[in-house]
Amino acid sequence: MTRLIWLFDIDGTLLLTEGAGRDALVLALQDHFGVTDDLAGIPFSGRTDMLIVGDILARHGLAFTGDGQARFWDLVVMHMQRLMDPPRGGLLPGVPAVLNGVQAESAWVPALLTGNVTRMADLKLGAFGVRERFAFGTYGEEGETRDALARLAVRRAAERYGVSPTQCVVVGDTEHDVQCARAAGAHAVAVATGSRSLEELEACSPDLALADLTDATRLLDWARGL
Repeated sequence: MTRLIWLFDIDGTLLLTEGAGRDALVLALQDHFGVTDDLAGIPFSGRTDMLIVGDILARHGLAFTGDGQARFWDLVVMHMQRLMDPPRGGLLPGVPAVLNGVQAESAWVPALLTGNVTRMADLKLGAFGVRERFAFGTYGEEGETRDALARLAVRRAAERYGVSPTQCVVVGDTEHDVQCARAAGAHAVAVATGSRSLEELEACSPDLALADLTDATRLLDWARGL
């Protein structure tokens, strides 16, 4: 019987790609709209891809027409594939051990809760050989906000495994991950491996705050006590 669903963020939590996602957007913007912009000042951390692209379009007074949005994302993915061959970045310290520990528990299910659109998430995870380690995912194109995505992820967990929101744990690296966990009624684990310091994350009052995932035992023991 399933008793815990783990909902992992990707960027800054599981892995880093050394800015490849941003670079892919820069190149797609140039290709599709003929606009050159390094995207400085556009916030990325903890936000959905759709919100990020919305900010980019608004900055330049642009809008998609017809099938423009689909063609734009085709370009983003194409550039991302090139930028990640060979892969840039890597899994963050401790991630393999944490995933091994989660999968070793028969009553636990590893899943994804990410602001990445599905194809970008698959590409990043696939580059480091961990895509198949997650039972299901909730992705950036499926909700307007991260809170909406978290509620959808928790609903999917209930439909698939019969669990309550309190049997879900959101693991992320920003205040947005903590907030969306709260919005969905789930537990929140904040990991300071992205752009936020441990002190900044602790100020958001997560259920558990960690400097990184290298102490897998601490995280897994905490989860066993839920």
